[in-house]
Amino acid sequence: MNFDEIIDRHGTHSSKWDMMEPIYGVPARDGIAMWVADMDFRPPQCVSDAVAAMHSHGIYGYYGDDADYKAAICWWMQNRHGWTVDPSWIFTTHGLVNGTGLCVDAYTEPGDGVVLFTPVYHAFARVIKAAGREVVECQLVNNQGRYEMDFAAYDAQMTGAEKMLILCSPHNPGGRVWSRDELQNVADFARRHDLVLVSDEIHHDLVMPGHSHIPMPLVDERTADRLVMMSATTKTFNMAGTHVGNVIIADEALRARFAGRMSALGLSPNSFGLYMAEAAYSAEGAAWVDEQVAYLDGNRQLFDAAINDMPGLASMPLEATYLAWVDFGGTGMERAEFTRRVEQDARIAANHGPSFGSGGENFLRFNIATPRARVEEAVSRLRAAFSDLQ
Repeated sequence: MNFDEIIDRHGTHSSKWDMMEPIYGVPARDGIAMWVADMDFRPPQCVSDAVAAMHSHGIYGYYGDDADYKAAICWWMQNRHGWTVDPSWIFTTHGLVNGTGLCVDAYTEPGDGVVLFTPVYHAFARVIKAAGREVVECQLVNNQGRYEMDFAAYDAQMTGAEKMLILCSPHNPGGRVWSRDELQNVADFARRHDLVLVSDEIHHDLVMPGHSHIPMPLVDERTADRLVMMSATTKTFNMAGTHVGNVIIADEALRARFAGRMSALGLSPNSFGLYMAEAAYSAEGAAWVDEQVAYLDGNRQLFDAAINDMPGLASMPLEATYLAWVDFGGTGMERAEFTRRVEQDARIAANHGPSFGSGGENFLRFNIATPRARVEEAVSRLRAAFSDLQ
């Protein structure tokens, strides 16, 4: 796979590239899109071949018999993550934002509290609020550029109105791979406050060398009666447009409640996503992921070294994901000023930190899953935009 290939995505209904000018004012002609969390790489050939086979057949009817699709998921989880999944546990949702919404709908009532460790993926809070539930922000501690959890503080925040906890593991946007002890503390916290624990592990395949992701079911079997797992091929293989995600529930009672909501809403997946996911979860797909992670690690090293060399800027050490979380607090600038320099002077579209919740005020999130030449250009522009600090 040639990850260095520059693929022009303008005019392809790409949210990332075609919407950066309307949303951020970054010009399409020479701007760099580093916001939406999809990659500028083609998926592995096995995925493209699956789409080509559908096209060759030429009939796009309803998808039936998902046994092979579910077997591919089980194979991937066992071989890549050491987690044994029963096919009957798997629900296929319209992506994991939809999966999050279904969990909120199935396991909470209007007015209930849903706990988030913030700053965290912005869609969680959006879905919770839209459902008439309360977002309970338990802010992560930024300990010298590394996020940690403070459960004594979180215990003190709980009122009894909280019914669910959504964990992002690995963490977006901080890039943390939570340790076994940290995950055990999460499990204990959920039991202590009788919370349904939804673990969104969509970035679990995108882990940098030297770090290991632990699936939540492998942490503490006592959590099984309250645990809902979420995973997908979409981030790993750059197939976000298929809107296919998996909610995996071992507990029978939790599974029945989730199935009831899916049935009531008449939800079923699209066949393109199922064909593509089955093809991706294969030995060929696994080899491609290993190659891709090595390339992303190179981008990470380049980006972090450049950012951390700029006075006042600091990039959190990226242990997983391809989303760099950059702290501009050391510049002494107001948020409007450092954001203006990034968007107008450097002509880069990056996600605004406050959208991720409390703790994100001085940050911007940069997507580095793009050809290395683009990362090099981006850091060159940032260096120029903040040259007065040098």
